[in-house]
Amino acid sequence: MACTTILVGKDASYDGSTIIARNEDSANGEFNPKRFIVVRPTEQPRHYRSVLSHVEVDLPDNPLQYTAVPNADTKEGIWGEAGVNEANVAMSATETLTTNERVLGADPFVELTPAKGKPGEDGYEPETPGGIGEEDFLTLVLPYIKTAREGVKRLGSLLEQFGTYEMNGVAFSDSHEIWWLETVGGHHWIAKRVPDEAYVTMPNQLGIDEFDLDDALEDQESHMCSADLAEFIEHNHLDLAVESTSPFNPRDAFGSHSDSDHVYNTPRAWYMQRFLNPYDEVWDGKDADHTPESNDIPWARQPERKITIEDVKYVLSSHYQGTPFDPYGHLGDEHTRHMYRTIGINRQSQLSVMQIRPYRPQSNRAIQWIAYGSNPFNTLVPFFPNVDTTPKYFEDTTTRVTSENFYWENRIIAALCDAAFSDTANAVERYQEKTGGMAHRLIAATDEQVSRLGGENEAKAKQLEDEFEADNLDGDVEPLEPDQIIEVVRDQEVRDVLAAANQTMADQIKEETDKLLDTVLYITSMKMKNGFNRSDN
Repeated sequence: MACTTILVGKDASYDGSTIIARNEDSANGEFNPKRFIVVRPTEQPRHYRSVLSHVEVDLPDNPLQYTAVPNADTKEGIWGEAGVNEANVAMSATETLTTNERVLGADPFVELTPAKGKPGEDGYEPETPGGIGEEDFLTLVLPYIKTAREGVKRLGSLLEQFGTYEMNGVAFSDSHEIWWLETVGGHHWIAKRVPDEAYVTMPNQLGIDEFDLDDALEDQESHMCSADLAEFIEHNHLDLAVESTSPFNPRDAFGSHSDSDHVYNTPRAWYMQRFLNPYDEVWDGKDADHTPESNDIPWARQPERKITIEDVKYVLSSHYQGTPFDPYGHLGDEHTRHMYRTIGINRQSQLSVMQIRPYRPQSNRAIQWIAYGSNPFNTLVPFFPNVDTTPKYFEDTTTRVTSENFYWENRIIAALCDAAFSDTANAVERYQEKTGGMAHRLIAATDEQVSRLGGENEAKAKQLEDEFEADNLDGDVEPLEPDQIIEVVRDQEVRDVLAAANQTMADQIKEETDKLLDTVLYITSMKMKNGFNRSDN
């Protein structure tokens, strides 16, 4: 999948939250309608078989409940993509990455080999299953982890055991830290903790540019990797450093710097960092420190100001506004406006922004913001994931086009607005601003309602906090051990409040989205070629 990711450390975000976000973009020439669902423990398989690779995996008992954004049409598998579980751990899977021939020669992908002939016939060869991939990752990992660090370890062990048929980047977060894992060939992997004060941009290209192998193989404070990675690098001559330097550069060793990267990948990192660090360096012109085609755009950097949810939505919706590369703009010419692949693109499937807030009790700490369809024309909607069900407007996505669910209504709006961008831009901006304000008001009101529950719920949370022996971690208002978090999150009274808030949000969004559809349909209808300015009345 051709996606774009941004990760925001807790000291870089506006409110101290960890934030992980990713556009899921469908393959060229197709759409993948998406649903937002809750997967209960009874619905989680105990034996899993991949649709694409046919790999089979036995899964543990006692999975956690979690949210997911699967395909509405499961003919190619689940593709859960993004979610939060009952331990308040979030996962985004995956950002498709690039690699190079040296890596694939040293550790080939594990691909499905179809059977030859039929059983009982001479020369029959049974099929050989492939490895695990984006179709599978969320289902195989998120229900079984209680911290972000555990997510890295579980996925890493699965990669070593089953292998993969593609290069992928995967994000894990809890209220304390964010980890980013990148696959390396068929069975190897690396992972790095996102610095608290930094953000990370990932545009379909292997990204980590500094890696401490000693830490990864020993203390694992901020780095992890497959156990034999040092030998793998040395034996296959993958380290491209001219001198013996530290830290090791995985992007040079495992990644690519192809001509297509300069059209498809690096411009997206350039624009996101240009927006979030406009004054740290020169971004435009012949004296630019980094251009859209630079190979050395940093993986992580500290922003010039704290990053908001709206900033995340803006960069993941961008089409190079204010540059000659904007396909809707007036700068440049017809050539420059279509030089680079935009971030906000027509074949966006969904955007999930997962925010874990350390200043809220564990019971309503997590928020999963959802958008469907092409990001320049949609809005980001917050939902509390620790509930029993999701609103039908977001869950019941059909495989046929209809305005009665959020996915297809956004698709219709985007198609209309794209054809009349300048005429509909104001209506879209007003819709995004209004619904954004509604979202923040609803979150604040729900937080207040949870706080007012008091009584037994509040006393229970206080008891658990008093029993927690470790020091208060990083200003966490309710620093509990993972099993205690799960117990608090399962409080049914709180879940009912959160579910009601989610439904209110969905109802309000549907009303505003219906209004936007009415507006842009009228605007674009008035531009039809067979219009006539004389009234029939």
